[in-house]
Amino acid sequence: MIRRPELSLVGGARAEQNRRTAPSLGPSPRPPPGARARRAPPPTSRPAPARPCDRGARRGVGARASFLPTAPLIPASDPWGVWAALVAAGAAGLWAERHTQAGKELTGALVATLVALALSNLGVIPVAAPQYDTVNRFLLPLAVPLLLFSADVRKVVSQTGRLLSAFLVGAAGTVLGTLAAYQAVPLASLGAEGWKVASALAARHIGGAVNYVSVAGALDMASDVVTAGLAADNLIVALYFMAVYAMARGIPAEAGGAGPGAVADEGSRPFSAVDGIVSLAVSAAVCFAAARVCAAWSLRGLLIPVATAITVALATAFPARMGRLVPSGEAIAAILMQLFFAAIGAAGSVSAVAKTAPSLFLFCAVQIAVHLGFALAAGRALGLPLREILLASNANVGGPTTAAGMAASKGWRSMLVPSLLVGTFGYATATFVSLALGTSVLRGMH
Repeated sequence: MIRRPELSLVGGARAEQNRRTAPSLGPSPRPPPGARARRAPPPTSRPAPARPCDRGARRGVGARASFLPTAPLIPASDPWGVWAALVAAGAAGLWAERHTQAGKELTGALVATLVALALSNLGVIPVAAPQYDTVNRFLLPLAVPLLLFSADVRKVVSQTGRLLSAFLVGAAGTVLGTLAAYQAVPLASLGAEGWKVASALAARHIGGAVNYVSVAGALDMASDVVTAGLAADNLIVALYFMAVYAMARGIPAEAGGAGPGAVADEGSRPFSAVDGIVSLAVSAAVCFAAARVCAAWSLRGLLIPVATAITVALATAFPARMGRLVPSGEAIAAILMQLFFAAIGAAGSVSAVAKTAPSLFLFCAVQIAVHLGFALAAGRALGLPLREILLASNANVGGPTTAAGMAASKGWRSMLVPSLLVGTFGYATATFVSLALGTSVLRGMH
């Protein structure tokens, strides 16, 4: 007996449809031989062509893996791994600043940034992770008021002397450098984001990295442009700090100073757990008030500038009460800021900068070169000593901690407090100056 070939599902369904739709003429006679083959031919052994999605499903993820970047050693889905890397990078920065000459010259903040930048670009930690957003959204705003408890405007004016004049000269140099760089280096690849990142970099080189993030948020910059600007700037700033320390080698330490190679000893500053928690409470309250003001007045992205204004007003109105919180507040702020510097380094992809806007490297170089050149030339013309010019420029580019660190490491003990004050003054004013520069000048040049 010959076994019939099995019908395919499609063939069987068609045969059944033909049988049901055929006209009924009564009992049909037995079909002649071969009729069954004509009505439902045996299926071919060749499978139906697979659709593209079916082919991809059969190959699975492994076939697509070669087209994707290699996953980092610590993925973004491992929160404790990412936090451990950030804290380690921040700790490495402070350790290097205290124990190595290169760390003293680069500063702990920049070392933390460069360490995290290397970790992310070498595939150890992710370039994007929720933990970085947590640092920028919560820890950074919490740190800003802690840094400004000593921002008594009257004290800044009365105790900084010639250093404040040098700082203002350096700020003017940054403004001129921004205008010159924006004219000389096209940022056409960034489109409408070009004038925004130029404004943020101006804030970076008047006050510090805190002001960069503040301006970026106020102008609603695209996240990839924010990280690209920081990544490019960090590499140029590293060269800048090396140049500033090289120019300061011939300036002697003060009599009785700590001498070359010394650093500020954070452990000698009085720290109280009570003052520390009160400082955090005051900072959180300031951020809460700033958030309410922003919500009431529809000030999107202006949380840090509003918190800055509130804190400066409190420090000026109640200098004695706020002053008692300065040592503990600054100690906590130093830790939070190290995490911030590590986070901005981790989020910076050098390859992304090369793809997004390689001209950002040149822009930052021109901007800082004009700033430093103008500060040196104008400062000398005004009769300012080279020591004050370099410290003020350091405060412009790096902020109060880097300027005070330079003063301590060079043995310029009398300049420690003025360096902190003018750097804090930069934190308090750079955001507003750069927003005005961007919206009134740079946007029109676009």
